[in-house]
Amino acid sequence: MSSGSGSGASSSFEAEALLWLDDVHRFALSMTRDEADADDVVQETYLRAFRSWQTFLTGSDCRRWLFTICRNVFLRSKERERLTVDVSSPEVETLAAVRMHAEAMQSGWGVDSLLDRADLGPAIARAIAELPEAYRVAVVLVDVEGQSYDEAAEIMGVPVGTVRSRLFRGRRRLQEALFIHARDAGFDPPTEEHQTG
Repeated sequence: MSSGSGSGASSSFEAEALLWLDDVHRFALSMTRDEADADDVVQETYLRAFRSWQTFLTGSDCRRWLFTICRNVFLRSKERERLTVDVSSPEVETLAAVRMHAEAMQSGWGVDSLLDRADLGPAIARAIAELPEAYRVAVVLVDVEGQSYDEAAEIMGVPVGTVRSRLFRGRRRLQEALFIHARDAGFDPPTEEHQTG
């Protein structure tokens, strides 16, 4: 474990933990969806991290450790406002994904074709922000921050199977939102020549 106190501990904290400030802020913002609330969560995260720096195992993944603290800070700040996540059966979720894919294919848009034709950056950010919190955190940790399923499960404090389930549902909702965005933005289905060539 990190040893010592005072300036030595402070220096090692600055060298290892402050390096991830931007990542922690981005993660906090993905949960709070509000800049001021994210700033509060980050401040509390770093305060708690500094106070318990002696428990950090030198050489382990500091970024993941900070993400875990950040997630816990966020959950504690929202305990009174906890929303329940609509947990549909896997069969219903799978049918919805198949239906959406078939709709995209019938319209003349394949998923790859759609991604090739549209600047989806703002739409993706908006779609992620509109996901229910549990799905949003899973998508951000795995798809945005590059955490493995095991790492995301540890940060979120849930089994790996729960991470997989939330990712599946979150990704399906993202696909649906992006398909609706493309349709509403007036993207024409690709021509036959574009589909084959």
